[in-house]
Amino acid sequence: MVDDPRVPGPPAADRFPRDDRAAEAVRLGGWHGRRTRGGRPGGGERASSAEPCYAALDLGTNNCRLLIARPTGTGFRVVDAFSRIVRLGEGLIGSGRLGEAAMSRAIDALGVCAAKIGSRRIAHARLIATEACRAASNGEHFIRRVERETGLKLEIVERETEARLAAVGCTPLVDPRSDGAVLFDIGGGSTEVVWLDRVDTNDDGPPAAIIRAWVSVPLGVVSMAERHGGVQVTQADFEAMVNEFRPHLNGFVAAVGPHDCGRLHLLGTSGTVTTVAGVHLDLPRYDRAQVDGTWLGAGQVAAVVDRLLAMPFAERVANPCIGAERADLVLAGCAILEAVRRAFPCDRLRVADRGLREGILVELMRRDGVWNRSLEVHP
Repeated sequence: MVDDPRVPGPPAADRFPRDDRAAEAVRLGGWHGRRTRGGRPGGGERASSAEPCYAALDLGTNNCRLLIARPTGTGFRVVDAFSRIVRLGEGLIGSGRLGEAAMSRAIDALGVCAAKIGSRRIAHARLIATEACRAASNGEHFIRRVERETGLKLEIVERETEARLAAVGCTPLVDPRSDGAVLFDIGGGSTEVVWLDRVDTNDDGPPAAIIRAWVSVPLGVVSMAERHGGVQVTQADFEAMVNEFRPHLNGFVAAVGPHDCGRLHLLGTSGTVTTVAGVHLDLPRYDRAQVDGTWLGAGQVAAVVDRLLAMPFAERVANPCIGAERADLVLAGCAILEAVRRAFPCDRLRVADRGLREGILVELMRRDGVWNRSLEVHP
């Protein structure tokens, strides 16, 4: 629901049931590090250090993603990362179950994550599963299978937890000169939208998130693409997706109440918005260091969406910021983005290549008081 009791959350009827492609050193607001791409255990910094790490794993409808990091005086340093598109929710809309091939793909990726986690001294970890496992009738069975085959004990989190973690991870990108941000996290099977304030903390850690209201919509890029198609997408198909999504935001908009979009900005975290940014920048290959934190004007976003709609499927596949794994999903994501933009016609969108995993790491480290400890004075 809401963290601020003075602002009501959306009515119960409206609270319905991304990938690291850069290997460059990056800064993440208060945290920084090197991320790696690929399917091999290892990578990142050498595993021989005895300094304890924290681990965050997010198994979504489309992606399996892991971050391992060490706290620093101002945040944390990413020492290892892994991301793989597994499409765990493939076919879920029609069958109500996770398919065998999808579960096998996810377990293969989770095995890589288990090896990476096992190679380090981990102080605390949180391993979460989201919409696909929430919605599937065999979701709990799959979680037990994962533990048997990989040793990883995943936790199926509620939608409110998913929204909160995304907010915590993205708060450093809220413009402190604004009245706040409308954060949206477009996943494979669900989309979280959060009205977010930024408040600086009293320690040296990242700024704290204040959530005024939130909604979780049970539609994401995989479910939308399966419902409407993702290879050949006409303007009419696109508008049908926008119109399917928009009513789910009505209760959230009502809960937010009167607002001045000129004093707000959008803040997007997902493969959709990072792809839009990469295409806008005409990057020869995806570069997280250029994408994370970049600002796009409303006209620039609209121009990219129009450009993607006009692209033949083969051209989407060939684009270095889209590729074969996202070519049939990107327009479904753009339709969700457009629905959010029509509900909140803000002039500016900030792009975040960060989210749930960073939120998990911040919460784990804050719970351990790592940044408060860094302020202690020793004789």
